[in-house]
Parts: sequence; C-alpha cells; structure tokens
Amino acid sequence: MVRFCISAALALMLAPMADAQAAPCRLALALALDVSSSVDPEEDRLQRGGLAAALRAPLVARAFFAGDVPVALAAYEWSGEAHQKIVLDWTLIDRPAALMAAADIIETSQRSESGQPTAMGHALRFGATLFDAAPICDAHVIDMAGDGQNNEGFGPQTAYRAVPFAGITVNGLVVNAADFEGELGLIAFYQSQVLHGPGAFMVIASGFADFERAMRVKLIREVSPPALGGLPSTQGSRG
Repeated sequence: MVRFCISAALALMLAPMADAQAAPCRLALALALDVSSSVDPEEDRLQRGGLAAALRAPLVARAFFAGDVPVALAAYEWSGEAHQKIVLDWTLIDRPAALMAAADIIETSQRSESGQPTAMGHALRFGATLFDAAPICDAHVIDMAGDGQNNEGFGPQTAYRAVPFAGITVNGLVVNAADFEGELGLIAFYQSQVLHGPGAFMVIASGFADFERAMRVKLIREVSPPALGGLPSTQGSRG
C-alpha cells in the first residue's frame, strides 16, 4: 500500500512536467508576402494565388499531416516601415479542412498597400512579434518572400541584432525577375543578409509566374517532420 501511494505521488509530480515539455504543434510558420511598390497588381495576384494553390497541393498537404503533431500557420503582407498587415491569423492546421480554409482566406485577401518601399528589417521585426501570440511550438520559422532589396529603414541584419530572434529561423523565397540591373544581386542579398538561424535556406522563383512552384518546394521542406525533411542548407534551390 505504501509503495502504491509513493508511485501515485511520483506520477502526479511527473505529469505536469511531461505536459510542460509537450508542445501542441511542431512548427509555427509565418508567411511574409511582399506588397511593396515593385509588386504590381498582377504580380500580387500571382503571389496570393500561388501561395493558396501551393497550400492546396497534395504533396504539400501530405507534408503538413505527415506527423502526429500539427503545424500552426499565419500570413502577413509587408512593404514600408509602418505597413504590415496580418492576412491569416494563427491557425492550427490539424485537419485538411483547416488547411483548405487557410488557403481560401489567403487567396481572397485584399492588398492593403501598393505604393510603399521595401522595409524588410521592419517586416522581420513584425514577424518576430507575431510569435508572441502563436501556439507553443517546437520550432519557429518566418518565410520571407520578396522581389527586392531593402530600401527603407533598417535592414535584416539590424533587425536580428535589435529584436529577440533566438529560436526563430528565417528562410527566403526570392522572386528573381531581374527586371532591372539593381536586382541582379538579389540572390546574394538574401544569402548574406536575410537567411537566419540553423538550417536556414532559400528557394528561387523565376518571376511571380513561378511563385506557386517555388512555394510548393519550400513548404514541403519547411513543414515536413524533421525525420522526413531535407538536409539543412543555406543554398538556394530551384526545386
């Protein structure tokens, strides 16, 4: 009887510790969409529609539901220093219907700004604060999509020094249209200034028409459980 009581007491003591260690999701993923002035209305449509289509893709859905613990998803648009807006608030993707609903919200969302510059450091700071409202997750990732280099406010490296980014990985989706000479260095900019954290990587889209394909490749790698995901790398990929 005494042994039973001791065992029961130990079980009660250990149960809260086990609950504290268990996270309700394996990944909190914040998707950042560039709506700066370099992105015209058609390109914005391709970006939102491409992201929605990527989320609906069977291989992406398979990656989301490959593990027993779900992924939490959010999306926001960014441009100038004070222009960030949540497109999709934190949603636990715990069933296919939740994933399809998230895709619908993103696809039907309306752009809030069109004439602002590219303040990537401010966009990253905003993304980092989003995790304060996210579910408790094992990993935190910002998926930074963009077609241009920072040209307003502080840059990514300043954001990483000034804002608590411990435990946050920043991956990149480079929309490399190379429409003008100033953007020929965009890939190198992402490699040296944007990617952040262990295993950070980027995927390159050849213009916004290629956004859906690039996002599919990126999402599969990001949301797959660690045992199924790709090897960590800081190199760009065209899929």
